[in-house]
Amino acid sequence: MNIENEISCSVIKAIKELYGQEVPCEMAQLQKTKKEFEGNLTLVVFPLLKISRKKPEDTAKEIGDWLVANNRHVASFNVVKGFLNLNIATSSWVMLLNHINADGKFGEKKATENSPLVMIEYSSPNTNKPLHLGHVRNNLLGWSLACIMEANGNKVVKTNIVNDRGIHICKSMLAWQKWGNGETPETSGKKGDHLIGDYYVAFDQHYREEVKALTEEYVTAGMKDEDAEKKAKEEAPLIKEAHAMLVKWEQNDPEVRSLWETMNSWVYAGFDQTYKALGVAFDKIYYESQTYLKGKAKVEEGLEKGLFYRKDDNSVWADLTADGLDQKLLLRSDGTSVYMTQDIGTAEMRFKDYPIDKMIYVVGNEQNYHFQVLSILLDRLGFKWGKELVHFSYGMVELPNGKMKSREGTVVDADDLIEEMISDARKTSEELGKFSDMTDKERNEIARIVGMGALKYFILKVDARKNMLFNPEESIDFNGNTGPFIQYTYARIRSIMRKAAEQGIAIPSTLKEDIAVNDKEVDLIQKTNEYSAAVAQAGKDYSPSGIANYCYELTKEFNQFYNDYSILGADTKDEKELRLVLASNVAKILKNGMRLLGIEMPERM
Repeated sequence: MNIENEISCSVIKAIKELYGQEVPCEMAQLQKTKKEFEGNLTLVVFPLLKISRKKPEDTAKEIGDWLVANNRHVASFNVVKGFLNLNIATSSWVMLLNHINADGKFGEKKATENSPLVMIEYSSPNTNKPLHLGHVRNNLLGWSLACIMEANGNKVVKTNIVNDRGIHICKSMLAWQKWGNGETPETSGKKGDHLIGDYYVAFDQHYREEVKALTEEYVTAGMKDEDAEKKAKEEAPLIKEAHAMLVKWEQNDPEVRSLWETMNSWVYAGFDQTYKALGVAFDKIYYESQTYLKGKAKVEEGLEKGLFYRKDDNSVWADLTADGLDQKLLLRSDGTSVYMTQDIGTAEMRFKDYPIDKMIYVVGNEQNYHFQVLSILLDRLGFKWGKELVHFSYGMVELPNGKMKSREGTVVDADDLIEEMISDARKTSEELGKFSDMTDKERNEIARIVGMGALKYFILKVDARKNMLFNPEESIDFNGNTGPFIQYTYARIRSIMRKAAEQGIAIPSTLKEDIAVNDKEVDLIQKTNEYSAAVAQAGKDYSPSGIANYCYELTKEFNQFYNDYSILGADTKDEKELRLVLASNVAKILKNGMRLLGIEMPERM
């Protein structure tokens, strides 16, 4: 049931009958009536004046009269200049609420065999360090986007590409060989990704010391400061050893490969713990160690077809000047690949694995140019989705200065952030007295749900394209535009439902259509009904923030209603049943909407 669509269709018929002309659907679109005017839905008639050849007020009145006579939903109307404000019949609001109540996944679509297959890539970590705050935003956006695309009737495959090869990996391996003394996650008590990250930091510290000593030596020998430092960075023994190890890795040296596999396995175990805490997962994980050779082969294939060209130094390039860009390196003169080549190889593997219709890359905005180029190259190479690939570009996220320093002192560690959020949630809940009559196990679980809800909502409510400042203290607030505010409202409704059950009040599956409905109840039914439009718009715009802000608006609307009207203390049986059905559907939609953000909802708080 869609009241707006039915009335819009009637508007088109009215114009045909009244003025003898067909009009497109866009000219019959309705909008929510502004609060200062009486009515529920409004038709703007100004675009119709050329057809009616009458004044705005006269045109609006004629259409209004026709709708009252011919559409079951329109009870009455009023005209304010060129605005036709329609009052919807009480029975229609009850019918709409019954419709919402009957559908557990109201507003969401199910995928079918013929639905498009959307692949979403997110996370993309390096195996030389733990996940950090930037990865948190990436993972939360990727997971939420996947849920939103599914709710819009798409088949979705969630993928991750792990950067598990290269000089940065060798740095951690070399440092462990030199200073690790056989240390493992088990012997150290550290998560594997943190352990490897510590050795990456150790490499950097020793390397800096070598560079400093060599720079001083070269300056003493008469070199200029900048030349001395540049040479020192190239000649430092540690970096030479790391490069030598990389060569051995590429030559499949058994000892190096064995160490690489062992240390990467430690990192993956650590990543898995962080992903689990964040509530995200993947259907398929790709590894750059498996894709970079595929990319080289695909570039060589493109070279043979004349899509690319080779320079005198043996490097391979793509000429993108006709597309308004520049020349792009694809293979170095020594035949080694660059990131672009690896992305082409990954695309090749994915296209063989899945019949992709749309590819979405969740990657920070510093890579905007990279994806412009990748789109053109994939299209040239024959990937049907290449030209229309989506780079879901997002801004940086930072914490206020002095907040939660990471163990490395440079970036905010994801595990530290998660631990702090859960701890803060527990502390805040205890201070507000929300943990009374609960076991310690229940308190821990609710602290986890609230802490993670606060983190996820605060990050996802912001337009992804913008840089943002994440303030942990602001995020854990039981008032305002926060996750805990929405979670608390949901828990409050669930408490009302439990009390109704205790009192033996049965909630009807279908309400009588002649029940009276007041203005606040109408507003709440109308806002609840807007969920389907919010889901559709979020899918169209790739916008988790659209869902977050809808959930907040619905929560505010419910709380305003709850402050003015009692549910269990309603005057009549009909009022009580109507409000219970309405409240239970607000809870249902809040739970479904927050699920699209990856946020759990507690049954009590």
